[in-house]
Amino acid sequence: MSKALTKTDFHFPGQKSVYHGKVRDVYNINDEKLIMVATDRISAFDVVLPEGIPYKGQMLNQIAAKFLDATADICPNWKLATPDPMVTVGVLCQGFPIEMIVRGYLCGSAWRAYKSGVREICGVRLPENMRENEKFPHPIITPTTKAEMGMHDEDISKEEILARGLATPEEYDILERYTLALFERGTQIAAQRGLILVDTKYEFGKHNGEIYLMDEIHTPDSSRYFYLEGYQERFENEEPQRQLSKEFVREWLMDNGFQGKEGQKVPEMTPEIVSSISDRYIELYEHITGEPFVKADTDHLSERIEKNVMNYLME
Repeated sequence: MSKALTKTDFHFPGQKSVYHGKVRDVYNINDEKLIMVATDRISAFDVVLPEGIPYKGQMLNQIAAKFLDATADICPNWKLATPDPMVTVGVLCQGFPIEMIVRGYLCGSAWRAYKSGVREICGVRLPENMRENEKFPHPIITPTTKAEMGMHDEDISKEEILARGLATPEEYDILERYTLALFERGTQIAAQRGLILVDTKYEFGKHNGEIYLMDEIHTPDSSRYFYLEGYQERFENEEPQRQLSKEFVREWLMDNGFQGKEGQKVPEMTPEIVSSISDRYIELYEHITGEPFVKADTDHLSERIEKNVMNYLME
């Protein structure tokens, strides 16, 4: 079976610090650049699962790079280069401690809340009598706090963000405008590929006083996609949608008694489960990019990444 990269411990020239996130390891170079390594770790319910998924990091990094390039006319973004299939180098930004989640359809955690009687999420009032996977009249923004490793993200309203000084009113207006414009572009690109961009999240930061899009964009880790074909029929028949997202991992965990709650144990991730998750990620990559996925050599992953990044830094 192909190897998976679950841990990195690089020492690059000018390296000042390293942050190990749920999926990405981020190296600070002279407080000027970030080297972001998309590992093969996978998380669900804010828990990093015990097994890595081969090629996942490569897929996430390459999808994000394509969408950063495809949306650069909407807002500035942090990307400078992709020296390795699993690495993006970008400018250092001071991140806002929130994630801008935008939803076009009622599903996932929002549906679970709605089904239990909740009619307001993050200060946004939801229409009555909606059904699972129904399209909202307009996309809604439901931000969360950006949690530290091992902590859970929490819903937060625009009013709370402003009250807590996490963004100024002027900054939040820009974040909101960028979020909706990026979601619209992502929706258009997905439709060209026979997909529906259901919901996603964006992270922003400031660089030289200007707001930049950071991190990943429109990947299966940050987004949920439905197949366009058959959506309406399945919706009318109240059947589950065919989707390309990480939700199938969450559903597998829930079916096996795990939702990230205290005392719960992650079910065994057999080689078959790991392989099936990898295959689903490849499926999304090929659908959303319209290109075949070319597997990079997984032998000596750390050495390959280190060599490619060093070559870039020495240019």
